[in-house]
Amino acid sequence: MSLPTVFIDGDQGTTGLQIHDRLRGRSDLQLLSLPAADRKDPRRRAQAINACDIALLCLPDAAAREAVGFIRNPQVRVIDASSAHRTDPEWVYGFPEMAPGQARRIAQAQRVSNPGCYPTGAVALLRPLVQAGLLPADHPVAVSAISGYSGGGRAAIEAHEAHEAGEPGDAARMPPTQVYGLALEHKHTPEIALHAGLSHRPFFVPAYGAYRQGIVLTVPIELRLLPAGVDGQRLHACLAQHYAEAPNVELMSLADAQAAQHLDPQALNGSNGLRLGVFVNARHGQVLLSAVFDNLGKGASGAAVQNLDLMLA
Repeated sequence: MSLPTVFIDGDQGTTGLQIHDRLRGRSDLQLLSLPAADRKDPRRRAQAINACDIALLCLPDAAAREAVGFIRNPQVRVIDASSAHRTDPEWVYGFPEMAPGQARRIAQAQRVSNPGCYPTGAVALLRPLVQAGLLPADHPVAVSAISGYSGGGRAAIEAHEAHEAGEPGDAARMPPTQVYGLALEHKHTPEIALHAGLSHRPFFVPAYGAYRQGIVLTVPIELRLLPAGVDGQRLHACLAQHYAEAPNVELMSLADAQAAQHLDPQALNGSNGLRLGVFVNARHGQVLLSAVFDNLGKGASGAAVQNLDLMLA
């Protein structure tokens, strides 16, 4: 029996290179690739996409939509790492731990949209609480997150690394931290709202730090705005139950969270893990939810390979 064939369209971008590295040397699939001269040729890309079993799209949104439009072979399955289809109801959202049965839906899907990096953490924290009725769907949610500069793609990586090397030019003026999305129109916001089950648009405030990769994301919660009797312990118990059988998701114990002095965004770099935390100040009636993970791992290429493996099983 022939091996399943996988084509990465956009294998020279940050996510595509990471996926290629993760798949290199595997004996259970065959990687298709195009010569450098053909990578931007629509005809050759279309031929490659229609010749594979699963296409992994690591492209800007418009190019990803174009690539899907190339498909004429009904047997071709797609994992799209762009944000082009993350709120499209005809695509399965590629977050296996999000809900019971989600991994099975991904395994059976023709079209899978890989989650965004920041939404991975936000949805992981919020959706179980909303579904359980502990966090009202209309709660005024604010999500704050900082990612390594690799979240800005190849241009950001080259600029930061030029700065680190002491090269002259604009890179020399780069600040150590950059808060962005100040127009409150970041493309991840609708994705977070939809898949977390929120009825109102959340505030989302992202930032880049002067380190290569890793995310720390936080969501503050005022207990006075939750249903009667909901406290930090109940929020923690809900997350613990939801992720009890999820090997890629780790929930800090309440004792470990209480003892923690800081969160290191780089703590899970190089892994496909997602570490959640619930920090409780009962005296002030406040809770801080947190997620730490690798924006190039569980936030991008690691998630894509996890979904690929489900579809190949």
